[in-house]
Amino acid sequence: MTVFLISVVVTAISLLIISKLPTGVEVDNPFIALIAGAIIGAFNGLWGVFPTWLRAIPTILSLGLIPLIGSIIVFGLTALLVEGFRLRWGIGSAILGAIALAIVNSILFFILRQTNLVVI
Repeated sequence: MTVFLISVVVTAISLLIISKLPTGVEVDNPFIALIAGAIIGAFNGLWGVFPTWLRAIPTILSLGLIPLIGSIIVFGLTALLVEGFRLRWGIGSAILGAIALAIVNSILFFILRQTNLVVI
């Protein structure tokens, strides 16, 4: 549960950062970012239910395209479910937002791991 809460907070911070970039992602306030982070985390957690070898096969065969499409769908669903989290340019914003979210999340988790604040 602690790992999920840390993930939600990091994702919310990432969404707030992404909303300041020219990606077309709009977040009204930090509370909306927390809700969107929780929904994105829950959807991504569903992907983690499958065994690693089962996730790796489509990822390798599609050169990473299937997980990217999944992230784009999750981003779009989150925009539909959360009032105050918008994709200004539709699918284009979902694509840019999903890629930016992966990059910013990776950087933030790397920083947290290097400072020994979190072990994920």
